[in-house]
Amino acid sequence: MDRIDGMRVFARVLERGSFVRAAEDLGLPASTATDAVKQLEARLGVRLLQRTTRQVSPTLDGEAYYRRCLAILDDIEEAESAFSGARPRGLLRIDVQGAQARRVIVPALPRFFAEYPDLALFMGEGDRFVDLVREGVDCVLRAGELRESDLIARRVATLPEATVASADYVARFGLPRRWDALDGHRMIGFRSSATGNVLPLEFMVEGVRKTAMLPASLSVNGADTYEAACRQGLGLIQVPRYSVEAEIANGALIECLADTPPSPTPVTVLYPRSRQLSLRVRIFIDWVAKEYARWAPPERTAATRALARHSRL
Repeated sequence: MDRIDGMRVFARVLERGSFVRAAEDLGLPASTATDAVKQLEARLGVRLLQRTTRQVSPTLDGEAYYRRCLAILDDIEEAESAFSGARPRGLLRIDVQGAQARRVIVPALPRFFAEYPDLALFMGEGDRFVDLVREGVDCVLRAGELRESDLIARRVATLPEATVASADYVARFGLPRRWDALDGHRMIGFRSSATGNVLPLEFMVEGVRKTAMLPASLSVNGADTYEAACRQGLGLIQVPRYSVEAEIANGALIECLADTPPSPTPVTVLYPRSRQLSLRVRIFIDWVAKEYARWAPPERTAATRALARHSRL
């Protein structure tokens, strides 16, 4: 096994935390994977991995070598992808907010893997800041306004959002008629992950952003709980329209104040400025842009901002 193949084996062992699982991924005997890492350690004169009966983890030298391996392997892939007929292969590491992962990306993955059978995907979930280079992540997918960073950002979609309430809530409190006449109405508070404060409801009125803060017996910081509480009739919420479209259609939820919706929310892919954009990352960015277009077709201009607005990179 040459050095490049040895690097691939080592990287997969570290990512999978197991020689056996890495060997299975690569179609190799487990003994071959073990020997490849031993040869690397002998050549470098350092221990790269800590081995226990339960798991494999990198040493400090192993962590540093892993980052270098990723850069080298990405450069090789980039060089090979310059030729026609190149197919993306290898492991793609992304990080995405959980609700988007469940509602947009995961349902579309059968199509993704059918089109790119040589790609494997590791998908982390979260709203936290991700150090892409240190953590070995290829790109992150975030929605909402982004903080300043040295990452390269490419917008892949602008999603619509709606203000909704349950049919039970409307039966008890009435249907809101104007954004500035909400006396007697209640909202479910969503606490910002960035500030910890409850976010006000937001409305676009003739191109100008307006806000309203209503009484809230309940405040949450999770998108799924936010929607679940709305279904129980506890107040108005503002969420991505795609996440409640079916319930609006069947009457379980009622869209309110559709003529003054929240402003659209951008969805952005970010990747390190210092890392070569590999073929597999380019493929993923183009693919995910097409998938988001299914949820936000050009002819629909009702706005979106809740789930995304509730989480910050």
